[in-house]
Formats: sequence, structure tokens, C-alpha cells
Amino acid sequence: MAHPFADPSTPHILLIKISSLGDVLHNLPVASDIARHYPGAQIDWVVEESFVALPKLHPAVRNVIPVAMRRWRGKLLSTAVWREIAAFRSTLTAQHYDIAIDTQGLLKSALLMRGTRGLRCGFNRHSAREPLAASLYQRTFPVTTGQHAVERNRQLAAQALGYRLESSANYGILPPESTRPAWLAEGQYMVLLHATSRADKLWDEANWITLGHSLYEKNIRCILPWGSAAEQARSLRLADVIPDAIVPPRLNLNEAAALLGGAQAVIGVDTGLSHLAVALNIPTIGIYTATNPVLTGLYACTNIVNLGGIGHAPDAATVLDALRQVAAC
Repeated sequence: MAHPFADPSTPHILLIKISSLGDVLHNLPVASDIARHYPGAQIDWVVEESFVALPKLHPAVRNVIPVAMRRWRGKLLSTAVWREIAAFRSTLTAQHYDIAIDTQGLLKSALLMRGTRGLRCGFNRHSAREPLAASLYQRTFPVTTGQHAVERNRQLAAQALGYRLESSANYGILPPESTRPAWLAEGQYMVLLHATSRADKLWDEANWITLGHSLYEKNIRCILPWGSAAEQARSLRLADVIPDAIVPPRLNLNEAAALLGGAQAVIGVDTGLSHLAVALNIPTIGIYTATNPVLTGLYACTNIVNLGGIGHAPDAATVLDALRQVAAC
């Protein structure tokens, strides 16, 4: 396969994967693949401002360029917003890239890269999530649908950059260095990610309680993170009946990564932080109640199990059995 660079020793590459949390994490193996095949590559990444911390965890990513499409939406009459948009465009056009690759496959992500100085690449119209996006790229590539998002991202980048995929996906990140927070007691712990964006993705609280009691009997403390007032209330309810459980303060992404990185295992519903645990190579159980894990479930070679699916939530006993497969407990 031919590479597209005049000088392959130091290619300048721009990745476009803006959101959501899980989608951004699923693009990390692309950076690892590029670094493996082009060790001198200078990789920049455009991402939503709330997820900037994630690409920064990857040692191969040079610059992270934040965009605020979520915040700008509905505020396009604001002069301040247009100044921010102009500043973003200026940042993007100030650098010449050999190639820019949009693995999001949406019209909004394709529009973001329009001003990029370099060859703009993406999925073809049969492969993109929004076919119209393909009309905005200069080169497009076919990638079979029905595969996990990680592999679709990797295959698009491999075609655009002229290399073959000969290894399994490597997220390439480590948890950020941090001291153990004062609220986190000494000893082994597991993180229970009970919170998610949709009510139909939640797992019954009775199951979490059963699971928590079983872990307590094994001298494993349960940590119950949260991100909203409703989620905090659920964490507090669960902690009231799970012995020694801890409800932490609200965590930013770096703090969450540090917490997950020190866990014996993570058990979570269909939420981005479950994917972050996988990216950090932590044994992880994914619990699915309203979505199909085949396309966007937890994805790694080892130490993960996806359970359930649309209308088929697993019970606590099934989760505990899976936990014994991936973690020494």
C-alpha cells in the first residue's frame, strides 16, 4: 500500500473525532496505529472541548485542538461565539497538514475540516454515518459497516495512510499520574458505573445492591461516581445500603481516569467511562439493557465481558460470574 507523504519520516496528520466520550476513546487506537507505522508522525486532534483530556493521554498526539460545537449550538447570534469560531478556524488553518482524516463520518465533522490545509479524507457515502458528509472530502474510502467502531476507525486511517493492519487494537494510554485522593480509603476497590445518559440503559438498583454486598464480602470496597444531581442521589441511595461504599466528589475526566486506572475492576452500564476503563486496560464488565454491544460495546482483546442487550438485562449472578472470568476475586 502506498503512503501519501512526500516525506514519510515526519508526516503531519490531523484526526477529526469530536464526540462523544465513547467515540473519542474508540479513535485512540488510530493514533497508536499511526505511531507504529510512522514513528516520526506529528498528530493533531480536533475534539469537543469537554473531551480534550482524552487525546492528551496518548503520547503520540502532539496538539489537541478544542472545538465547542455543543456550546455554540443555539447561540449563533452571539458575537462572542462567532469570535470563538473564527479563532478555531484560524488555529486550524495556521498549520499545514499532509492529510486530515475524519473518522466521525458526520456532516458537522466534515464541515469542521473544510478549511484544513491538506488532503481531506473520510468514509465514502456507503460507509459514512451521514452519506452527505462524503461529498465534502477530497478522498473517500469504503469501510464495511456492521463492524465495531474501533475497527472501522482503524481501517479508514489505514487506507488513507497506506499501511496494513497487522496487530490488534491498542488504545495506547495510561492513567494520569496523581496522588491517592483523601476521600479514597486504602485497600482494593472496584468502580461501579451505574450512571448513563438514558433511563432505559440503567440497571436495576436491586442488582447493584446485590453486587455491592457480594464485593463487600470479598473485602472489596465499591466506589460510586456520579455526574449529575440525579446520579449523585442514586449513588447516595446505593451507598446507604452497600457497606463501606464511597460516593466521591464530582470528578473531571483526568480524576476519573486516575480512579479507574487504580481499580481492581470496573463494572458499568453503557456509558463512556466504561470504555475509558477498557482503554486503560482495566478488567471491565459492560452491562447492556437497551443497546446492542456488537457495534459499540466494550472492545479489547482480553479482560472484558459484554453482557445483555436490547431488552435482555443480565442479573447480578451473571455479572458476578463474568467478574470471576476477568478479575481475581
